Order: sequence, then C-alpha cells, then structure tokens
Amino acid sequence: MTSPSHNSGTERVAEVVKDLDSDIDIIVNVQGDEPEVRPDMVDTVVAALINDPKTVMSTLANPIISRNELNNPHAVKVVMDNNGYALYFSRSPIPYSSNFEADVSDRGIFFKHLGIYAYRRDFLMKYVSLPPTELEKAESLEQLRVISNGYKIRVSVTPHRCHGIDTPEDFRAFLDRYMNS
Repeated sequence: MTSPSHNSGTERVAEVVKDLDSDIDIIVNVQGDEPEVRPDMVDTVVAALINDPKTVMSTLANPIISRNELNNPHAVKVVMDNNGYALYFSRSPIPYSSNFEADVSDRGIFFKHLGIYAYRRDFLMKYVSLPPTELEKAESLEQLRVISNGYKIRVSVTPHRCHGIDTPEDFRAFLDRYMNS
C-alpha cells in the first residue's frame, strides 16, 4: 500500500499522512510487530505530546525483567536522561554495568523500548527529509535518525508488558498465549 523504497515504518506512515487533513497535529504509529499494545498505551504516547508542546516525538518503554530480555537483540533497549528523554536506543544491552547484579530488574536502569510512536505532524514531515544516519543503519533502528539530528524523543515508562513478534518462535508463543487463554 506504500512505496517499497521506504527505509522504515516511520517513512511509510509519513507517506500516508501527507494526504490527510492538515489539521491533524498528532500521528500515532503502532508497529505491526506489537499486537499487544493497549488503548491506554496509545493515550500515554499522545499525552506526552499534549502535555509538552515542545516535544516532537514520544514512545514507550517498560522495565527489563530478565537477562534473556536484556541480551536479546530483538528487544530494543533505551537509556533515558533524568527528564525522560531518550539518550540512545540499541539492540545491545545498555547501559553497560560494571557492577552487574544477578537480578536485572532490581537495577531500575534497564528498559525495553516498545514499538509505538506519536509524532507531531510537522516533525514527521521533517523526519522524512532527513537522510538515514550511520547510527540508524548500524543498529537498524529508525528512531536513531531523530536523536542523531538533535531532536528529542520523550519516553514514558509503562507497566504493561508487550511481547513483540520478531521471529517465528515469537509468533508461535503469541499464538500459544491466545489459544490457551
């Protein structure tokens, strides 16, 4: 339905949005590999933009609760500053911990990024005019284009756990959860 030349889901969303009513200010992108996103999670990413008119993009994260999750390259990690803005996203475990304890959930510093974004329309149109960055290409993470170009992403922490579907095994586990519930 969108051009096959896009480098990311954000570029695909921008293609669709450019033809929508220009009065629409906030656009939400729930990535297709996040089928467990709840309506209140959408409300949270939108509220981040409504509550701070200077914020151009927002997303969600939740605490990492296991070493497997921390070490899984399909579970994107995010590190935030003291004001709730993303410092960096990575497929590698971040931040590095020189004093790594047995229970990662006790640390309160390891967070998993969830595949949901809200953007201001004007910023979304600006995003697609920016070329992909070396960090974005290295990590294969579209949000790094935002940070690399000096924009901030507000990260809200949610208690809701989502199991993204990144592999055939994830899909089978998803089916098992819903067929057995």
